[in-house]
Amino acid sequence: MVLDLLLIGIAINIDPLPLMAFVLVLSAPKGIWKGLAFILAWLACLVAVIAAVLLLTGGQPPPPRSPPSTAGLAAKLAIGVALVLYAEYKRRHRGVPHKRSSSPTSRMDQVSPWSAAALAVFLQPWGMVAAAATVVVEADLSHLSSYLALFGFCVLATATLLAAELYTVFSPEAAAVRLKRLRAWLHRHQDPAVVVACLLLGLWLVGNSIYQLTS
Repeated sequence: MVLDLLLIGIAINIDPLPLMAFVLVLSAPKGIWKGLAFILAWLACLVAVIAAVLLLTGGQPPPPRSPPSTAGLAAKLAIGVALVLYAEYKRRHRGVPHKRSSSPTSRMDQVSPWSAAALAVFLQPWGMVAAAATVVVEADLSHLSSYLALFGFCVLATATLLAAELYTVFSPEAAAVRLKRLRAWLHRHQDPAVVVACLLLGLWLVGNSIYQLTS
């Protein structure tokens, strides 16, 4: 479970689309407060998914080979296949121009903290979060290690956002320059990053699921 959550957390953490949006939120007037609303909503989504799964399992992993265990592995396999297919779709459509607003920054200037929170929910990489949910099924809350793994996953999946927020709080001028460069770099490398992250995570989930289903 720990390795699965680690890989999924890294994949969520490096997803370029939410990070690009977060940089725009931070760049807006009162961006620190809007960024905080974004982070809190982002974390709330992760905690809500984990809590929902633990309520269903009662904090005890289903026995191996039982119907719930097999269903969880089948769901993880399906999500892995979906991520691989999505990676292939993005690879085939690399370089296709997208319709963009002429001034996304000006639109972000009008965003309220509530809107920033809603944006975090909308931009959550739900496919990867769903993959995490299938892994959380295996969590055994009778062991401290499970609590640490779940807490570490939430922190890891939010680490880049937290780092950008803290950097802006303590070094606002330097952060403004570097975050602008980061947004430009992400804009150029968005599609390759999505392809690699989805492909690697999808292949891992598929391989791991098949191994557990057949062993």
